[in-house]
Amino acid sequence: MTLLKWQKDNKLAPSYSSLFNDWFDDNYFDKVAIGTSVPAVNIKDNDKDFSVTIAAPGLKKEDFKIALNHNILTISSEQKSEKEEKEEGKFTRKEYSYSSFSRSFTIPETVETDHIDAKYENGELKITLPKKEKATKVAKEITVS
Repeated sequence: MTLLKWQKDNKLAPSYSSLFNDWFDDNYFDKVAIGTSVPAVNIKDNDKDFSVTIAAPGLKKEDFKIALNHNILTISSEQKSEKEEKEEGKFTRKEYSYSSFSRSFTIPETVETDHIDAKYENGELKITLPKKEKATKVAKEITVS
């Protein structure tokens, strides 16, 4: 028996071929896993600080764990929920869900690690990493001798 890969220009069933190629291409499951388990992150380098914003709607500030270890900033969250319904003699329904993520970033030596601040508002976790005083003074005037 020979297995053939379906192609879009297959004459036998082009509509089925196209449907399966569009839905089940080589990267389909990777896209689903990335989109559902890792929140989007924006990092900005400002004059006085670095700003890290993570889109994590539906969570509470208590759901986050932020740790700094040897200039590695790790942001993680873990949620568990259970719901159980029982009707005497008829049925029992138990539903549960579990979700988690963890993101790690190497922060530069120019960050003032003692003054890192985090706030969770409107579904976004905002972490401010202030720069050290001498790191912010980049511009200077040089006299000609």
